[in-house]
Amino acid sequence: QVQLVESGGGSVQPGDSLRLSCLASGRRINTLSWGWFRQAPGKEREFVVGISRSPGRSGIADSVKGRFTISRDNAKNTVDLQMNNLKPEDTAQYYCAARTGGDYMPAPKMYDYWGQGTQVTVSS
Repeated sequence: QVQLVESGGGSVQPGDSLRLSCLASGRRINTLSWGWFRQAPGKEREFVVGISRSPGRSGIADSVKGRFTISRDNAKNTVDLQMNNLKPEDTAQYYCAARTGGDYMPAPKMYDYWGQGTQVTVSS
């Protein structure tokens, strides 16, 4: 069984940076495809960024392009989300998710495992 635990959320000001980390247990991260999602109050869960099991294949939402980056740390068995130049509209609960399929998917229903989420709040 795969368990995911997110960390790194917090309250920051516009323009600040945060790094979220998703620690996986029960399976090596390079055997799974990954996605980061977020959900703001009253809104549906939305895709932020994903990375496939195969190296070099990733995707990102237009709303965060140029500001957010996903990466894998095989030594720590974590999948990280670096968020720069944060904006108030980035405020949400952030979730990491993993699937056993070969590619990341933008649809939340395609993922097999989810973390509990970590809150990111951006305000002045």
